[in-house]
Amino acid sequence: MKGQPFSKSPTKTKEFTIIKKPEQSDEIEEAKLDELHLPAPFDPLHRYLAEIRSYPLLDPEEEKALAIRYVEKGDLEAAYKLVISNLRLVVKIALEYYNSWMTSVLDLIQEGNIGLMLAVKKFDPYRGVRLPYYASFWIRAYILRFIMENSRLVKVGTTQAQRKLFFNLRKERERLEAQGFTPGPKLLAQRLDVKESEVIDMDQRLSTREMSLDAPVEEGSRERFGDLLPSEEVYLDERLADDELKALFTRKLEEFREALKGRDLDIFENRILATIPATLHEIGNKYGISYERVRQIEKNILKRFKEFVGREIPDLVENPVPADLSLR
Repeated sequence: MKGQPFSKSPTKTKEFTIIKKPEQSDEIEEAKLDELHLPAPFDPLHRYLAEIRSYPLLDPEEEKALAIRYVEKGDLEAAYKLVISNLRLVVKIALEYYNSWMTSVLDLIQEGNIGLMLAVKKFDPYRGVRLPYYASFWIRAYILRFIMENSRLVKVGTTQAQRKLFFNLRKERERLEAQGFTPGPKLLAQRLDVKESEVIDMDQRLSTREMSLDAPVEEGSRERFGDLLPSEEVYLDERLADDELKALFTRKLEEFREALKGRDLDIFENRILATIPATLHEIGNKYGISYERVRQIEKNILKRFKEFVGREIPDLVENPVPADLSLR
């Protein structure tokens, strides 16, 4: 055990501990694995449970002493002992969510173990609270986050309010129905302390069935849902029209450029058309004028150019301008 890094805690768990509230005895009761109806003896989960069963539980005095050693001296071996002694707690919490949400309890255990390690890292032994009780909140938070991110292809809980609704909306609706109330969005929003619009939005998300774009529109059909999406391909006549407009724009741009001279031509080429434009200060120093004067000249050139294009290519003004024809 000595020399084991703190991050090397086992990642999968399944025998567990029950944590009582601080006002109770704070003792951890080890559950009987035989009652869990686990898979075959050589199942990875069964092997993991057999391993963590060999790690002893800690009494309050041992737990506090180890936590103080880690907090005050950074003793990783003490942190390691704190982690492995609570691995069964992770399993116990993971099993609470396993039947409802996931197909692999090992995934939940792994996430819960991460929460356990963070709990050990942040645990304050001088607060008078047992580590298992404190860690249970971290373990549960990591398991719930994992469920939320993986239970659907499209994430449905990206804000705190959405996460609250994701886990509590169905339960609160059933509770209100049992009490004889009609669980409308307004009442649910009041009970869950969220906006009514958020209840409606989450209800729609959870009630909508996910569907693959490769799935057939109907049984036996060759047509897929993806075939019904609008094509992003530009039609040939539109592409030809755009090419013609670009060519005309390029010719008129050259005509306007040839009408400019001296300083205006320099600003047009090196400020307006350049891929990497010269700075206002560079042009100002070149002609002995202020950078504000350069900005005014540039603005005036752009105004003249837009008026020129409006006269020469009216269609470009009346219709949306393609992005690659825009000059700011």
